[in-house]
Amino acid sequence: MLKEIRIFLIACSFFILAACGSPKLDPLGSGDVIVAFGDSLTAGVGTDKENSYPSKLAELSGFKVVNSGVSGETTSQGLLRFPQVIEQHDPSLIILLEGGNDILKNKNYSEIERNLEAMIKMALDAGIQVVLIGVPEKKLLSNSAPFYSELAKKYDLVVDSNLIGGLMRSPSKKSDPIHFNEKGYAEMAEGIYALLSKNGAFN
Repeated sequence: MLKEIRIFLIACSFFILAACGSPKLDPLGSGDVIVAFGDSLTAGVGTDKENSYPSKLAELSGFKVVNSGVSGETTSQGLLRFPQVIEQHDPSLIILLEGGNDILKNKNYSEIERNLEAMIKMALDAGIQVVLIGVPEKKLLSNSAPFYSELAKKYDLVVDSNLIGGLMRSPSKKSDPIHFNEKGYAEMAEGIYALLSKNGAFN
């Protein structure tokens, strides 16, 4: 009886998401590749590469997840690198997590947004799904700079605006003021796995 109730509740939650027009991802199939594109939070600075979030996401999902993180990278540098990454790995889905270094360097928000938008358009034009992960502003209790949700709305993307900000406010999950430790990256992977699963990427 409890099992039937749990299944019913899960079905209801998916119905509610669909009714609200929540963005959905096409399910990934055998051989599909996920690229985790970003800076040091993707590279896994603060722990070993095997404990980075892309590695942990690969374990959770069973899919190949390419760690395409470059420590210290800004969105303008990422934009230059983006086409080569697409050509090299031919991904079906890109998890885009950049902008943190721009924010730390007080770059103009409109410039960051333009660079991210150019990457998003490049991926979508190539038939690649994009999931956007927001980065906090340099403000107390900030979860995500506003342009992440604005871009997600404009291009109907799946976005997470709370995960990174929440982890940033949890000292036990950090290796330094900016980067996470093994526990933090594991929780990051779990959050992204849940986001992808909820939106239909994994059958």
